[in-house]
Amino acid sequence: MSFSQIRGQDKVIGILQGYIGEARLTGGYLFSGPQGVGKKFIATTLAKAVNCESLSLDSCDHCPSCLKIDKAQHPDVSIVDFNKPITENVGREQADSNAIRIGHIRSIQHAASLRPYEGRKKVFIIDGAHNLTAEAANAFLKILEEPPRDTLLILITHKQNRIFKTIISRCKQVKFSLLPRDELEIILKEEHAVSALEAHFLAYFCEGRLGSALGLKDSQILKEKNSIIDRWGLLRRPRLDGFLLQNKEEARDFMNVLSSWFRDIYLLKIGMPHAQLVNLDRKEDLLKVMPRFTYNDLNEIFDFISSGFLYLEQNINMRLLLHNLEALLWKA
Repeated sequence: MSFSQIRGQDKVIGILQGYIGEARLTGGYLFSGPQGVGKKFIATTLAKAVNCESLSLDSCDHCPSCLKIDKAQHPDVSIVDFNKPITENVGREQADSNAIRIGHIRSIQHAASLRPYEGRKKVFIIDGAHNLTAEAANAFLKILEEPPRDTLLILITHKQNRIFKTIISRCKQVKFSLLPRDELEIILKEEHAVSALEAHFLAYFCEGRLGSALGLKDSQILKEKNSIIDRWGLLRRPRLDGFLLQNKEEARDFMNVLSSWFRDIYLLKIGMPHAQLVNLDRKEDLLKVMPRFTYNDLNEIFDFISSGFLYLEQNINMRLLLHNLEALLWKA
């Protein structure tokens, strides 16, 4: 996909194409903004554009260079995702987390010192840049201070507050934003063949994150969200029999669905327009259960769900989490 086909980040794309046109695209760039808004996707498209054989401000998507980058086979383009766990040995340490250690940066430093093999620029894309250790950040700083002429370094983060200020100061900042939810709803319907009700749910559930919405479009969450609501949102006492959460990802989806449900109840209680509901397809059920919950009940539920996300990172017993939630909802 080329820049011309990407929706929702016109301002960012205009800035980047301006840099290409003025031959000022070099050194370090920091792509920051919410998760799921296309930062990594646009970084990859930028790598294609600067190496495309069409010599334009965009990628052609069919030259050998573009095709190799799409297949992650281009020798001059390196894309590493440090949002995912790393398991390889780095020096004497076992990198059993997603921390970016000095060994990774030294590898980039060596590769950046070499001339491009077949492209016009070497491009290094580091997703999850907020995971740089202090030692790795200092090593990376040396590359940013004297970047090779034909090298482009792109750091991607949704947690800019965790990036070292010395790194930020030496990068050009490119800020990404959320799409208006009604605009995302239209994109999902017109360009991705999503039904009207599902497009509305995804646009509001993902809060304007196109990447997140597309990721969920064919997932189980659309099939399971109504069964979660039926069991946990409608019944005065939720049914735990046969209900299991297999892993953290399922638990996060479960709590996000419940959060959207009780958020909708809160919005109805304060008189917000029905069009702002995430679960618009369950409007009648929401109106039916709304009187049962006081503002205090809803605040307690939101506090529990917020804490639940933190407990997940601490490997809480999921069965205990469900039992505690059942007791809280039964009390309401």
